Amino acid sequence: MSKIISLIPARKGSKGIPNKNLINLCGKPLISYAIEASKQSAVDETWVSSDSDEILNVSKNLGAKTIKRPSKFSDDNATSESALLHFAEKVDFNILVFIQCTAPLIKYQDINKGIDKIKKFDSVLSVSETHQMFWDEKGPLYDINNRLRRQNSRKRYLETGSFFITSKKNLLKFKNRLSGNIGFVEIPKYRSFDIDNDNDIKIVETIINSKMYNNE
Repeated sequence: MSKIISLIPARKGSKGIPNKNLINLCGKPLISYAIEASKQSAVDETWVSSDSDEILNVSKNLGAKTIKRPSKFSDDNATSESALLHFAEKVDFNILVFIQCTAPLIKYQDINKGIDKIKKFDSVLSVSETHQMFWDEKGPLYDINNRLRRQNSRKRYLETGSFFITSKKNLLKFKNRLSGNIGFVEIPKYRSFDIDNDNDIKIVETIINSKMYNNE
């Protein structure tokens, strides 16, 4: 049988919000939401990778296993892939569920849907549907003279950043969280928020305290 483990990278450095991964979110540290969702899911083990002893100690108290991440994989230029690859070289597993703790509205049911999908795909990620019209600094990224109605437009999706799933074999081969035949798990738009600033915190706290979130 495949060994399925989750990894929650959580470095101490954060330019937007100091010590972001441990901020108080509705009475709990931010990282606790990812750990709790993982522990309730079908993964066999929940791990946290960090360069911070404080984050590692909090994570242990929440029931996660921990691994100390070297500083060279933890500075502002370090990629998430570097943390994933460092982990893959140290820990035995078959399937990796990479969970980002800055997306605290993740639920264990989302993770389980992804684990089920990885049986048919090489990698899986979480997305939410969007019908937004995108622009960049040069102007619209659509034909302003042919604005399609929502019903007639092609379905498009945004990465939520909540989780990515891949095999150890593919991670080591492609050095990427995504590769090969990629599937996705769609989650509701209202649970797709990723915390980057203080405004995001206020929005997420409102959602966590809502009946809709708690009754889903």
